[in-house]
Amino acid sequence: MKVPLIRTLDLCRYYRRGQHEVRAIDGVSLSVELGGFLAVVGASGCGKSTLLALMAGLDSPTSGFVEIGGLSLSNMSRRELSAYRANRVGMVFQSFNLITHRTALQNVELALYFNNTPRRERLRKAEEILEQLGLGDRMDHRPADLSGGEQQRVAIARALVKNPDILFADEPTGNLDYDHSQQIADILTDLNSQGIAVVMVTHNTELARRYAHRTVRLVYGQLAEEIEP
Repeated sequence: MKVPLIRTLDLCRYYRRGQHEVRAIDGVSLSVELGGFLAVVGASGCGKSTLLALMAGLDSPTSGFVEIGGLSLSNMSRRELSAYRANRVGMVFQSFNLITHRTALQNVELALYFNNTPRRERLRKAEEILEQLGLGDRMDHRPADLSGGEQQRVAIARALVKNPDILFADEPTGNLDYDHSQQIADILTDLNSQGIAVVMVTHNTELARRYAHRTVRLVYGQLAEEIEP
């Protein structure tokens, strides 16, 4: 039996907010194959970003499991979990999360700093991926001097420079106009066709149906349905 690249089993994440318990993720089980493209849709506050953070190892579940290649993230040591985030996972965010006082090249290069890649190799790889994404003439520009679409391409380059197995995209087109949204979606599709698994959360059901292999809807932290493409 083929083991999924990543899957969740009865995954739960609960918070206390005053006297109330918030069930941000409540018993979610799903899987993503190597080279798959899963979209998770739902309204704001339904738990999409929390689910992505749990799958990426940025947060810990209240109960249930996230597995990568059959190994539970909960059973990993701090060093193993750091290695998972540093080497196997790429993250793209709605707000780009670029370092404002650094250039595009420096933002991408820093993604390789924590896995001990030598600086010369970091620069070479960063230049290469920026060229591939059409930003060869924007490497020395800081985020404030880039358009929204260009900033998101820098963020994608930062995620890809590590050559990850899986790319987590949290509302990657949420701050972009229609044309730039299509451009970013096309880039994600192209990366997926090269074998990188993609998990994208979005409130845009039409975008998800057009680009993802599978689309599921999250409602109040629970999987409500699978949406036909």
